[in-house]
Amino acid sequence: MGIYTDLFLTFSKIGSFTLGGGYAMVPVMEKEIVDKKQWLTQEEFVDILVVAQSTPGLFAIDMASHIGYKYKGVPGGIIGALGVAVPSIVIILLIAVAFRSFKDNIYVEKFFMGIRPCVVALILSPCFRMAKTAKINRYNCWIPLVCAMLISLFGVSPVWCIIVAGVAGYLYGQYLIKTQ
Repeated sequence: MGIYTDLFLTFSKIGSFTLGGGYAMVPVMEKEIVDKKQWLTQEEFVDILVVAQSTPGLFAIDMASHIGYKYKGVPGGIIGALGVAVPSIVIILLIAVAFRSFKDNIYVEKFFMGIRPCVVALILSPCFRMAKTAKINRYNCWIPLVCAMLISLFGVSPVWCIIVAGVAGYLYGQYLIKTQ
């Protein structure tokens, strides 16, 4: 099997069998790309995750295109994006065609109620992994917690949290340099 075929099939598998959107795909992508295929290191994966979060567009496609690009250049980026997008498009089209006939079905409703907690767990899992990689510990864990509260409770723009945290980190780093 060619490398581009492998790249497409890997992202197609991720796109086909992950419920819950782009963030729910992160642990599946990590396991497949970092652990199994070893196309990227853990640090490279986290770097791409950060860049994909700040890139406009659909998160899953951003992740796939950045990973594909890092692994095999522009063709890899295009193939990665197509691989993760094509299954979703096909599945959405099939659901749209059949949705009217089963939208009020109690079993379908119960199924979706059941998978909600799974989706939450899939989204939280990479948060804990990223916290380890970012070296978040008991001394600095207050920073993401305060940012999350400012964003969710007070409607502060995440951009301001990033700017303030970046400036504070820079100033703290300068302070450490001067005290050594």
